[in-house]
Amino acid sequence: MRSPSRGRRLDDVPEAPLFTPRTPRIVAARRLHRRRDRDTTGRFLAEGPQAVREALAAPGVVTELFGTPAALDRYADLAGRAAADGVPVSPVTDDALAALADTVAPQGLVALCRHLDVPLATALDGGPRLVAVLAGIRDPGNAGTVLRTADAAGAQAVVFAGETVDPYNGKCVRSSAGSLFHVDVVRAADPVEVVAALRSAGLTVLATTGYGDRDLDDLADDGALATPTAWLFGAEARGLPEELTAAADARVRVPLHGRAESLNLAAAAAVCLYASARALRPR
Repeated sequence: MRSPSRGRRLDDVPEAPLFTPRTPRIVAARRLHRRRDRDTTGRFLAEGPQAVREALAAPGVVTELFGTPAALDRYADLAGRAAADGVPVSPVTDDALAALADTVAPQGLVALCRHLDVPLATALDGGPRLVAVLAGIRDPGNAGTVLRTADAAGAQAVVFAGETVDPYNGKCVRSSAGSLFHVDVVRAADPVEVVAALRSAGLTVLATTGYGDRDLDDLADDGALATPTAWLFGAEARGLPEELTAAADARVRVPLHGRAESLNLAAAAAVCLYASARALRPR
């Protein structure tokens, strides 16, 4: 039988001692709630059965699975898959699981995962036809929702540029609902350099702004969305900085046909990404 410090096979779980909040492995893992520790170690936590399921489907991403005995029994398929893949399955006390989770009512499973970062050049080498760029978005819930929407619309890459929130923030991971593990995730320091690279790769770069000189409906009607496209999305309160909108090929506004003042970030991103998805769909 493996020692508790190295995790256990699934069939060892019932008789093995449980990890507690004081177990060194738990102490080290809970530090990953801090961004500096995630960046230093190249690791992050994925909480809940949905995130764990998608993480396990990505080869080599999960390095350990923590779970309460009740959760390991309830989600025996996930625990069994982890064990079959050689991933240590470590049963923990309820208190230890609560220390790893950052939700009020955790669902009993937390996966320790490797970072998924892909260099921008690598993502562009694949010839993506739809890319979402998050520039200066600080709210992790919004960032994760846009990532999820981009995945649903068929985007191949999502770029977290500049001062955008860490994609491995716990709330961002949860809000992505597993999509973090489906698309190329790129982190880039300079959004302007990202725009230049996207244009060099042959993508049309469109900046979303409420004051855009092009209307999304007009672009769709003119067939302008039927080519590989990258959408730039900025923070909900501040929008995109002027240097980014100036660097884009066009500044696009989402038309408001009713009396609403504006759309929130997630809704505007969904409208834009799905307009591109429809235009890019094979006829």
